[in-house]
Amino acid sequence: MGYSKEQLLARLQDLQIEFSKYEHPVVMTVEAQEKYVGGMGGGCKNLFLKDKKHRYYIVSALAGTKVDMKVLSQRLGLGKGGLRMAPEEALPEILQVPLGSVTPFALVNESARDVGLLLDKGFKTQERCFFHPLSNDMSISLNANDLDKFLKSIGREPSYVDLEVILEPPEKSASSQNADGNNVITSSNSKAVAEKAVKLAKNVQNIKDKSANAVNPSSAFTDAEKFVEEILNKISAQIFLETKDGSIKEHGEELGTEIANRLRKCCCTEFKNLATIFKNTAYTQGFHAGRASLLR
Repeated sequence: MGYSKEQLLARLQDLQIEFSKYEHPVVMTVEAQEKYVGGMGGGCKNLFLKDKKHRYYIVSALAGTKVDMKVLSQRLGLGKGGLRMAPEEALPEILQVPLGSVTPFALVNESARDVGLLLDKGFKTQERCFFHPLSNDMSISLNANDLDKFLKSIGREPSYVDLEVILEPPEKSASSQNADGNNVITSSNSKAVAEKAVKLAKNVQNIKDKSANAVNPSSAFTDAEKFVEEILNKISAQIFLETKDGSIKEHGEELGTEIANRLRKCCCTEFKNLATIFKNTAYTQGFHAGRASLLR
């Protein structure tokens, strides 16, 4: 026998989780729910999915988030078409909720102990989000931190992901697999960026030339502090090249403006590429970490 709505609300109170509840007629869709709570913002949709290996997932997202099933399937390493909607009969059997009541709170039931959960990182931007408390004749609102508190109380580590971002490698990049079978992003620019911190003082021009031919991803793209250092190193290298005696004589007091303009011209595209690599590396690692937690 699964948790009832009343038992769940009592558990939230025991955890000292602040929430507001809104009773309404039974609703079967997000659009129907929005008639009663949509004006408050933070409306959510919840998908109950199944993969080819008969593993189940709940994907909870803001109502306005576009969840691409094919992309999500690829991110979880399941290939195209690896995910589909779970059969209706699995709702009472596994989540122990009626049709139209999929919710992260269903994980409180022992029968759902192996169900994975992916949460929209957009929840973090909302003051409060709305979920059904195991029954679709009521909605409750709470903030993401309190949802985290509940999940941790049942032994779940919340996993927030960007459900809308498609992992597209930057220009001249490719996706490959490492020894563990995980997808990694390789780029023609990334190795040179990692080498610049070491070689800047010795040979600035050589560093700049190598940026077009490097092929291995830099560890800097997994560390925000190192990533910023790489950008500063690149800027320093370009300034070094521009501040020659001839440039100083030619531009005089306008040298600063001239350097700024040249930096924009020569570095804008490359910085965009570096930022894309950093973003893609972070997303890839995040999804593999989320996948690993789901498969444990």
